[in-house]
Amino acid sequence: MAGYFAIFLVLLTLASGLIWLLDALVLAPKRQQKLALAQSAAGGGSLPEEAGAELLKEPQLVETAKSIFPVIALITIFRSFIYEPFQIPSGSMMPTLLVGDFILVEKFSYDVKDPVWRKTLYSNNKPQRGDVAVFKYPEQPTVDYIKRVIGVPGDRIIYRNKQLFIEKACTDAQQADCGKLEMIELNLKNEGEFYQEQFPQRRYTEKLGDVEHDILQTPARREHTEFFFKQRGTAIDEFVVPEGHYFVLGDNRDNSRDGRFWGFVPEDNMVGKAVFIWMSFEFNTDPNSWLPGWVPTGVRFERLGSIR
Repeated sequence: MAGYFAIFLVLLTLASGLIWLLDALVLAPKRQQKLALAQSAAGGGSLPEEAGAELLKEPQLVETAKSIFPVIALITIFRSFIYEPFQIPSGSMMPTLLVGDFILVEKFSYDVKDPVWRKTLYSNNKPQRGDVAVFKYPEQPTVDYIKRVIGVPGDRIIYRNKQLFIEKACTDAQQADCGKLEMIELNLKNEGEFYQEQFPQRRYTEKLGDVEHDILQTPARREHTEFFFKQRGTAIDEFVVPEGHYFVLGDNRDNSRDGRFWGFVPEDNMVGKAVFIWMSFEFNTDPNSWLPGWVPTGVRFERLGSIR
C-alpha cells in the first residue's frame, strides 16, 4: 500500500478531474441553456453584459478544480512514475547521505507500480548489488526506508566482526565469481572525521561489483548479534536471500537498523533507486542554541550531484 501523501495526491487528482469533466459535460451546457432562456424572455434581445456573465459564471468549486487539476496531475505523474523527492532524516547512510540531504529517487529504475495499490504496471530492471534503494519498510509498509542493496536473490551474506562476506548466487547472468565466499575488501580512508556519540568512526572504501562507496564503522561499538534476524538453518550472522527478496545494509554500519535486524526486503516493496542529491542543508546541532534545530544554517553545495 502506498503512503498517505501519495494516496491524497491521487484522490485530489481524480476529484478535481471529475469536477472539471462534470462541468464540461453537464454544468456548462446548463449554464448556456439558462442564458438562452434569459435572452428569449427578454424578447430575443441581448442581455446586459453583466447579467450574461453572471449566468455563465463557474461555481467556485469548479473554478478551483480547473485551476489545480493540470498542476496536481503533473505532480502525481512525475512523482509516481519518474522521480520522487525525499529528505534524509537520519544518519544511517552516512557518509554517502547526510541528515539534511534532499535526494531524487528514480521510480522507473525498477518495476513501475501504480501509486496506490503498488501493483506492477511495467517490469523493468531488478535492483543490483551496490544500489542505494528506497523501499517500503517491511515491518511498517507506510514508512519509506533507504539502504544499500548488498544481497540479491540466492546470495549468501555473512556479516562477522564488522566484515562483510558475500557468496554470489550462480545464475545465467552471474557465472563468474559465483558459488564461493568472497571477503569484501575494505580500505581505510580516515578516522575521526565522523563520530557516533563520543566515539570516533573509521571511514572505509568498500566495493560491491562495479560500485565503489564509503562506509563508516565505530570500533568502540560491539555488534548486537543477539538482536540479529534469525533465519532457520543459518548461523546468527549469516543470511541467505530468498527468491524475490533483497538484503540491505546502511553505510553507517554501527548506526543502522537494517536487514541484519529485520530480514529481507520483498521485491514488491522496492520504490526506486536514489540517484541524485539536489539540495543539502546544514542544521544547528547545539542544544544550547536559541535557534530551532529544524532551521537550516547553511547549504552544502559541495554535496550536490550523483549518488554512488
